[in-house]
Parts: sequence; C-alpha cells; structure tokens
Amino acid sequence: MFRFLVSLLSVGAMLFILDRVGARVMWWVNQHTHDVSGPKIRMMTDSVDADFVMMGTSRCNSHYVPSILADSLRLTVYNGGVDASGCIFAHYFLLQQLLRHHSPKMVGLDVLPNDYMVNPSSFNTMGFFAPYIGRSKEADEVFHEAGTYWYYQISHLYRYNSKAVSNLAGLLVNRQEHVDRGYLPGPPPPIFPDRLRTDVPDVLEVDSLKINYLEKFITQCQQRGILVFFVVSPSYTKVSPGLYDPLKDVAHRHGIPFFDYHTARLFHDHPDYFRDHNHLWDRGARLYSSRFAHDLKLWWERQNDANHSREDSVPTS
Repeated sequence: MFRFLVSLLSVGAMLFILDRVGARVMWWVNQHTHDVSGPKIRMMTDSVDADFVMMGTSRCNSHYVPSILADSLRLTVYNGGVDASGCIFAHYFLLQQLLRHHSPKMVGLDVLPNDYMVNPSSFNTMGFFAPYIGRSKEADEVFHEAGTYWYYQISHLYRYNSKAVSNLAGLLVNRQEHVDRGYLPGPPPPIFPDRLRTDVPDVLEVDSLKINYLEKFITQCQQRGILVFFVVSPSYTKVSPGLYDPLKDVAHRHGIPFFDYHTARLFHDHPDYFRDHNHLWDRGARLYSSRFAHDLKLWWERQNDANHSREDSVPTS
C-alpha cells in the first residue's frame, strides 16, 4: 500500500511538472506568434495606449480602419476587434485587461444580437483568453460565470488548448503583414453576396446575464471618465428595426449613443462592398470608416464642447 501511494504521488508530481513546463513553453509561443488574433490580444492586455479603442468581434476587426478614424478625430486609434471572440463576455474580459494598464479617452463597442440573446455556446470562445487568467480579478469573473475557472487553475497547459494550433502556425507564417493599428485589410472575395439575406429572426430571447455585463462594460468605462458608445456596423442582411432594441435600451439607460448602420441599410445597394453577408472587405471598410468617422466626430466635438462649457461655468475662488 505504501509503495502504491508513493508511485501515485510520483506520477502526480510528474504530471504537475510536465503541465507547468508545457505551459511555460506555450506562453512563449503565445507571446511570439504572428497569427491573426494572438498579437492583438497581446497588445490589448499589455501595450495599447491609443486615445480611442474600438472593440468587438471579427466585424469590428474587418470594418474599422484606424488611420481613417485618426485623421478625422485627431486622436490615436487602435482596432481591438478579435475574430470569433463571441460576445460581451469576451469583450468585458478584454476591457478589464486593457484598463489594467491604460484608460483611453474613448471606447467603442461594435455590438451584435449575440451580445444580448440567449445562446448556450456564448462562453465557448473564452478559451482564447485563458492564458491571461490571474491578472485581473474583475476579468476572471467571466471564467467563474462560465464554470471553467478551476479547470484552468488545475492545468495551466489547458489554458492554451483553444489556440494552440493557430499560435504554433503563427510562428511559421506571419499573418500581421500590412496591419494598420490592429486592422488587417481584407482582399476582395472571389464572389460577392448575390442576394440580401432575410432569414434573421425578428425577436430573440434576452439573456439577463449578458445585459448585466453590457451595463458593467459601460460603467467600468464611465467610472474612469472614458466616453463609451455602441455601434452596429453594416451587414448585408435585412432585419427588423426592433432587433437591437435590448441593446438600445441599455445604451439609453446609461446615456450613451447608439450608432446603427445596419437597420439603416447602409450599403445595401452595394453588395460589392461585402466579402460575405456579415463582413465588409477593405474597400467597403474604408468607405464605412469615412462615414462613421464623420458621424463620430460630430458627437465627439459635442462632448468636448459640453465639457468646456461645464468647466467655464465652475466659479473660481
């Protein structure tokens, strides 16, 4: 019995050592990869210092050209959209990582119905961010909500499971060529969308936990004096005007703007701007960024004017 226990402890110790050594190796891979999302997550967690940061999923990654926004707003801009990041849970985690080292002047969140709708797979992509567990108590809340926090604590190597192949491939192939402050220009597709999609449901069930995290996203910014807004970028789909009402309600309750270019049907007369029904390619992204920059600049200037008016009205002693 004693020899069995010694053997069992020896195997356990060996597995623990292999797990921790393997995690160290994969951390190095994670910090040196040039795949699509690894460098961006690394930048958002450690070194982004832009005045204005856009956040969201692949639609954010594909739709906002920082150089165009920067020229209009006279601010430094970073596109922090992460492909396949999922929904507000991922965005909230990444926001907390950003706020650990930097408070920008403005944060924009490109939102989707998945940011409020009930979806049993909403936590599936959180594994992308697991290597950064332990840096922020607020960020780690999301993994507690997902029920995976202790799995990642037991096995540090498991934290790299979701992106291991992509990260390793990124050591051999550089996917970051021609990057513009987080934006990777997309080439024209071989075939443009041939017809407007109309199969999007009009009514979706609301997930109260997602609404809670949307509100926490806003308040975390506002408590630091960061201007925040929601925006829906163009999509080659026809949807009900009320599809985004739960998101608009959150924005209204917290006094932030909601820019909606989807139900306004922007570019529905130009399928040649889209690489698929949900994503613009580089030409469309540049045209959209110019339009959005104009609208955002007007709002940004009003905010600055209002701030100056408040400062001027404060009596001096």
